[in-house]
Amino acid sequence: QVQLVESGGGSVQTGGSLRLSCAASEMFYNRRCMGWFRQAPGKEREGVALIRTDGGFTFYVNSVKGRFTISQDNVKKMVYLQMDNLKPEDTAMYYCAATDIGYCTSISASNFLYWGQGTQVTVSS
Repeated sequence: QVQLVESGGGSVQTGGSLRLSCAASEMFYNRRCMGWFRQAPGKEREGVALIRTDGGFTFYVNSVKGRFTISQDNVKKMVYLQMDNLKPEDTAMYYCAATDIGYCTSISASNFLYWGQGTQVTVSS
C-alpha cells in the first residue's frame, strides 16, 4: 500500500522558514519522482518542486526559486521541502506527491499518481 505522510506545516511571519517532511512507504520509494504541490483556497493546485529519487535531479517553479529547496534522504525514505524567506502568497495546503520516474519532466499535478493528506502552511504579514 502506497503511503505518503506530510508533516512540518505551521504558521510563521513573513521572512520566516519552515521545513516540510514527506515519509514514503519503503517499497514505493525507489526510482520515483517526488513532488511538492500547494493549493490555496479558491485556487488550482500548483506544483512547487520535484526531485528524482534515483539521482537527485530537481526542478522548481519560478516563484520559489532561491527560497525553497527540495531534498531527499534515501536511507530514511524521506523527502523534504525547506522553505525560507516565506511570503504571505506562500500560504496554502502543501501536498507531497509521487509518480513514476518517467514523468519527472514537468511538475504537472495530472502526472502524479499518489498523494499525501496535506499540511497547512500559513504566512502572516
